[in-house]
Amino acid sequence: MRTIKDALENKINGLYYGNRVLLPFPCYILKIVIEDDILMDFSPSSKSLYIRSTDSFTEIYFKEFKNLKENITKYEAIKLVAVEKDEDIFQMDNHIKLALRLEDNHKLIIEKTDEDILFLE
Repeated sequence: MRTIKDALENKINGLYYGNRVLLPFPCYILKIVIEDDILMDFSPSSKSLYIRSTDSFTEIYFKEFKNLKENITKYEAIKLVAVEKDEDIFQMDNHIKLALRLEDNHKLIIEKTDEDILFLE
């Protein structure tokens, strides 16, 4: 099983297709910031998104977007707070702030955000 830390250290990219993002690791997601929206309702009835985590990857469907690439510019990123699948989500030190950048050819760059960058809490 690949971890968030493995993906960051080895610069392993994710993928995106239309309104779907694929992260190359399983994780718990606590918050997502996309454009001006802060998303925290990950229930099955959420109108904004659907998240599914398997043993080897995590996928996110952004229901309010038809095509992410048309809405997220190269100067913007999808930000999220994630926790490794086997870590304690209640331990704040386990929260990892990530930025997801959409590149050409469905390539998703995954970067850890600098702690100094404003990240809405």
